[in-house]
Amino acid sequence: MTFGFYIIMAAQFFSALADNALLIAAIAILRDMHAPAEYEPLLKTFFTVSYVALAAFVGAFADSMPKWRVMFISNGIKIFGCSLMFLDVHPLVAYAVVGLGAAAYSPAKYGILTEYLPHRLLVVANGWIEGLTVMAIILGVVLGGAMIRPEVAQTLLAFDFPVIDTGIDTIAEMNLLVIGVMYIIAAVFNLYIPDTGVDHKPLKKNPVFLFHEFNHCLRLLWRDKLGQISLAVTTLFWGAGATLQFIVIEWSRMALHLDLAKSSMLQGVVAVGVAIGAIMAAKMITLRKSVRVIPLGIVMGLTIMVMIAVRNSWVAMPLLVMVGVLSGFFVVPMNALLQHRGHILMGAGHSIAVQNFNENLSILIMTGMYSVLLRAGLHIYWIIVLFGLFVATTMYFVKKRHDANQALYDDVIHLDDHSH
Repeated sequence: MTFGFYIIMAAQFFSALADNALLIAAIAILRDMHAPAEYEPLLKTFFTVSYVALAAFVGAFADSMPKWRVMFISNGIKIFGCSLMFLDVHPLVAYAVVGLGAAAYSPAKYGILTEYLPHRLLVVANGWIEGLTVMAIILGVVLGGAMIRPEVAQTLLAFDFPVIDTGIDTIAEMNLLVIGVMYIIAAVFNLYIPDTGVDHKPLKKNPVFLFHEFNHCLRLLWRDKLGQISLAVTTLFWGAGATLQFIVIEWSRMALHLDLAKSSMLQGVVAVGVAIGAIMAAKMITLRKSVRVIPLGIVMGLTIMVMIAVRNSWVAMPLLVMVGVLSGFFVVPMNALLQHRGHILMGAGHSIAVQNFNENLSILIMTGMYSVLLRAGLHIYWIIVLFGLFVATTMYFVKKRHDANQALYDDVIHLDDHSH
């Protein structure tokens, strides 16, 4: 890998680290405000809405100028959102602004990989980016959790600059300042990302045109025999992953009698598994063989259902690592395949925007269904069984569809080695 790739990785790491530390800081602020409990999962909803609402525009925006500049502007929006929270704007509103920055950042972050690297390195690069993002999520959550602990917070607050009065008096302000610095570090790295020299399409000003163009790209990717398979898999994966976060918290409270701090550590265990799976896939699976991992999705769905038999944390941990490894191993090659098809069909930024639209819509729908089932009073064990069956069945149908596509279009999988 080239030096430029490591700069891209560093920028992505600090940006994701700050996003996740900010989530914990926002939850802590909501609790300080004595906001209703249901506001906490709403942070995720507000953050995600931008991805779905602005999907038609962010892809075109990402393809209209050098990717490093898009990433720099997007980080600026995140810093603005963080500042709003610092200035006592409601956390839901401020975090929605950060989500806006994240929605603009994402097509550029993945799009630059397809512009910068030859496609034979895409699975490896995706493995690294996914693994690193997961690490940033774990560390961000741990860091956010550590900074709200009174002893750590007091130490940070006691640190004062000579002569200058910083005006930082509360734990929340201190946290937001540290997180703001992380965003600034990410923005500095953005400035050193190499320009790939790819031609950029000037941004059309007409929103109706952009919407039509996005709709065209959406249909194009769902109709492509390989695009539709990889898009279906990644869409299901992200929706299921977001729902599983909430399921693990509720299940560890009911089955393992753990408090919030410990059950969020179990989420970290799943994330560690995802990172291991992502790295294994990067080493073992080539783009040409990427569709062979689909059956692992069925295995993952069935493995999740084993959770209802577990009553012990020591059994829970390897099981959750296993779920993570399976999901990481099958989603990374699918992601790379999707990017490759998207890049060939419509340009990197547009294809990532289509992917984000589908994945985040899936997150909104599946987490919404989960809260409906909980509100209806369904026991968490029943929810786990339904969830596992849903994942396994959906993946089974995706596999059937792929087999049918293969029989019809045996030559589609022949990747054009001259496309770069």
